[in-house]
Amino acid sequence: MSALWIAHVTVTDTESYGKYAELAGPAIAKHGGSFIARGGRYVQLEGKERPRNVVAKFPSVEAAVDCYNSADYQEALSHARDASERELLVVEVTE
Repeated sequence: MSALWIAHVTVTDTESYGKYAELAGPAIAKHGGSFIARGGRYVQLEGKERPRNVVAKFPSVEAAVDCYNSADYQEALSHARDASERELLVVEVTE
């Protein structure tokens, strides 16, 4: 079953976060992920508002988790850690 990688982000350092975005896209694609939403218009209905919201679809929960743990993505993430506040989760799609 496919899975969605959902990130809610507040960017605190645009330059460093830009480097993250530059590296994260290829790492996500390498693991079969494709972006469904990336920073578009949103309406916050509940919870903590994060102005950047990203959704990527992966072939499976395992593929998404493998991507997160990969050397490529961890290299990208090293640029986001001090450049953003974020939550990230992976949820299986019930089709």
